[in-house]
Amino acid sequence: MQSRAKAMGHAIHPVLIVFPLGLLSTAVIFDILYLITDRDGFTVAAAYAIAAGVIGGLLAAVFGLIDWLAIPGGTRAKRIGALHGIGNVVMVVLFAVSYLLRSRAVDWDPNAGALILSFLGFALSGVTGWLGGELVERLGIGVEEDANPNSPSSLGHHPRHGHA
Repeated sequence: MQSRAKAMGHAIHPVLIVFPLGLLSTAVIFDILYLITDRDGFTVAAAYAIAAGVIGGLLAAVFGLIDWLAIPGGTRAKRIGALHGIGNVVMVVLFAVSYLLRSRAVDWDPNAGALILSFLGFALSGVTGWLGGELVERLGIGVEEDANPNSPSSLGHHPRHGHA
């Protein structure tokens, strides 16, 4: 099935996800740099990156939901899409709470809780990103009208074509 939410012929959701994913990942890098250098500029940069990433993530989620609603029910793709979407909502919430904790501190100095939440959010983004890749690359969701929403996992063993 092809994406239901398109602009100029391209699916909107995968175009939008690069921004929150990049911003939230960059925030984690700024956190690590802050821990190494103890320079306050990194705390402010991380906070701004998180704020923009959370807003971008919520916007991308709207278009992801539109596409998910069009996936046939009872399929592997529908289940993976649900896990992908729910995981991403949890990830955005983790970063949003991290932002709120930072906003209460002097110089946006993150406490241990704020750092742990952003690191957990970053780890979760790896899982949800893989699930999104599984939807697009393996199942053809959002790409092919003749997608197979029940293809087996890409993690399973698959014999190579043309080899004995």
